[in-house]
Amino acid sequence: MSQATYNKMWTDAQKDLDIQLRREREEFLQPEKDRVKAFKTLAVSYIKYMQIFRNLETAHDQLLHQQKRTVIRQVLEGVIGRILEMKKEMVELENSEFHYIDNILEDLKLLPEEVEVPIPRYFIKEKLEVLQQREKILDQILLDAGLQTEKPVKAMTFEEAIKIIQVAERARQGRCRAAFMKQIYHEKKRERQTKHEVQTGPSPDDAATCIQKVWRGYIQRKKTEKMREEEMIFLGMSLPPHLRATSISQMHTGQVNALQGEVPARHEEVSIKDKLRETEGRDIKETLQDQIGQCFIECRHILGKFPDYPTKEAGGSMAILSQKTPEQVAAELALKKEMALQKKAQKEKKEKEKEKTKGKTPQKTGKKEEEEGWKMAPSNFLSIMEEGNSQYKAVWQNRDEGWDFLQDHDPELIKEEKREEVEEEIRVQVDELMQQKLENLKLAVDGEKSNKQKKGRKSEKKKKTTTRKKTSEMEEDLTPDRTIDSLYKELVEEGLLIKAKTVNLSDYIGEYSYLGTTLRQVDVEPMPSLADVRQLIALYGILPLGSQIVHEKAPVAKALLLAGPAGVGKKMLVHAICTETGANLFDLSASNIAGKYPGKSGLQMMLHMVLKVAKQLQPSVVWIGDTEKIFSKAVQKAEVVNPKRLEKMLPKFLKALKAQDRVLLVGTTNRPFDANLKPFCKVYQKIILIPRPDYASRFVLWKHIILQNGGAITDLLNISCLAKVSDGFTQGQIVQAVQAVLSELRLQQMTRKPLRTAEFVTALAREDPVYKEEEETFKAWYAKTPLGKTRLRALAGSDKAGKGKTKGGTKGKKKN
Repeated sequence: MSQATYNKMWTDAQKDLDIQLRREREEFLQPEKDRVKAFKTLAVSYIKYMQIFRNLETAHDQLLHQQKRTVIRQVLEGVIGRILEMKKEMVELENSEFHYIDNILEDLKLLPEEVEVPIPRYFIKEKLEVLQQREKILDQILLDAGLQTEKPVKAMTFEEAIKIIQVAERARQGRCRAAFMKQIYHEKKRERQTKHEVQTGPSPDDAATCIQKVWRGYIQRKKTEKMREEEMIFLGMSLPPHLRATSISQMHTGQVNALQGEVPARHEEVSIKDKLRETEGRDIKETLQDQIGQCFIECRHILGKFPDYPTKEAGGSMAILSQKTPEQVAAELALKKEMALQKKAQKEKKEKEKEKTKGKTPQKTGKKEEEEGWKMAPSNFLSIMEEGNSQYKAVWQNRDEGWDFLQDHDPELIKEEKREEVEEEIRVQVDELMQQKLENLKLAVDGEKSNKQKKGRKSEKKKKTTTRKKTSEMEEDLTPDRTIDSLYKELVEEGLLIKAKTVNLSDYIGEYSYLGTTLRQVDVEPMPSLADVRQLIALYGILPLGSQIVHEKAPVAKALLLAGPAGVGKKMLVHAICTETGANLFDLSASNIAGKYPGKSGLQMMLHMVLKVAKQLQPSVVWIGDTEKIFSKAVQKAEVVNPKRLEKMLPKFLKALKAQDRVLLVGTTNRPFDANLKPFCKVYQKIILIPRPDYASRFVLWKHIILQNGGAITDLLNISCLAKVSDGFTQGQIVQAVQAVLSELRLQQMTRKPLRTAEFVTALAREDPVYKEEEETFKAWYAKTPLGKTRLRALAGSDKAGKGKTKGGTKGKKKN
């Protein structure tokens, strides 16, 4: 598709966003008493934002215009953050991580694929070179340590080698014979022609027709090429001749960098900045000096003495040149006084209310909250989206871009940006000059020495030293003399930093559940589908790790627990998070850290190294496999393989993670019911229950895996039957069954002996399925978690309310 298509996509997304922002101002400001209605409005907004997110991500990835991409990026990150905020509100309203909105999708006439969370491609593209370099370093360290061997060359049997040599030799002989026979044919033809010419002589008419034929063919080809070129220029698919010579190099660099989503305009930016410094630098310097000098004279006239020059921290001359009149300053002071008086009055009111409500029961306050209804929490991303939207309207909405054929950058916008940078650079130089000038004026006119600045500097130095001491007390650096590279190498050699498998989230196959709403209406809590699990992994794991702004401002979970039977793809999802975000993977499983860094000090050193490297090379994922062993109820006697050594240190580890640290702790477990629930749920803020696949997911899975392993689906292979028979089996077991059947020998026989259903059923029968009792134990355990308990309480409350209403209704009828 052309750049015009993606420009239109961006325009449509901005229009939808503008409508959505207006809706937010109207709908979410007023409290809503009906929780069902509130959830519906939230779900509709969530779907709309997801559509905007999809369009903006595509436009950002495909557009070449650098300045457009920066504007889209700002709005895109705002939309991602808003989606996460809405997800949090939906969880609080329904008391469930999984939501079933198939009825809303039906009303909006949308497919479930349109609610699928897209993974922004710039997460990887922007740091592709860094990731490739890091992968090379990791491979080299593993090779040197003997933990990884080089990929072995596929061994070839003696018969196969002879066969390949024979085929190549016969082909060579055939080509040689063909060339020899062609040479003989041409020689005979030449001999015949020379004999004929000697006997009859060349005809002038034949010679003329031959020349005419060649010349007319040449002229017609040139005309056709010219017509085709004019047509391509008319359609806008190639450049006119006067632009082509200058843009060949630019087009080449654009094609190379389009893969990474960047068109470098750095050389252009540098040249524009240099030109601005040459042409406008002197004028900017003079005007700044005149303005600051005028401020000094006015202050001397009003106050009777020269003011102190503001420090760099205070803003320098920017603090002087605030461009405010004395009337505006007086108005600001009056506003501040009014605000202070209002705050005092509010405090007094609150104190009076507290005194009044001291004797009352807390039940009434709960009733008041219920009467007020649900209200949307304040957002950190609405201002970002509104700013990006206003910037789009001001700059890009009605911009004429007919002249910009290349669509790579706009020099006028670069000038505006670089002018501010030039002004800032010159202002720093002017500050130094004017500070010296002010000292000279004080000496000459007032006879004063400016000792205040020196005192200020000393006090600043003292403050800095005190803050350093405090930070050193709060966070001790156990490895101050070691570099990150040495720590990285040690962690790799110890097997704590491992190589993540290249697996995308889209490889986790699963279908959407269409019966969720129906089952909930009949008071049956449905098991989540694999598509819901995939969506939660994207929302809680991939999106916050990929974007720094989203991670700092959005409601983010520091720890994530994936619980489910063996073979449902928990480890695959961990590797998918790392692949989609380019994150480092640290393995702190009990089996992996057994015997490493013994003792309390050793454990402290290990966690410190992991945390230091993870923060420095963020994003990072810290994975703990079989995490229930750390919080297990049974007492472990063996000291060497003691999985409970991490139990007390994990809360401290999570506390050390701040908002700017893109580090995620992911735990996986097959038996969560073996752990002590309170400390377990205290560490893992978000729990995702992964079930065995349902019929729809199994149907898609069988088809995908058979085709992926080289199989062919014919009428003899009944996929629907396989999906029905494999009820209770996990994805891992289905993959093993397919791989067992589709061996190399079986793939070679497939043309004359097509695949049959019975072959896969026989292979699947060797595996042990997940029985319904095990699934019920997982359900019962999840019901004991904090979110599960609140969900049960909410359901019980709604049932009581429903019964009360029906009783009241029947009594009313009897009275009448």
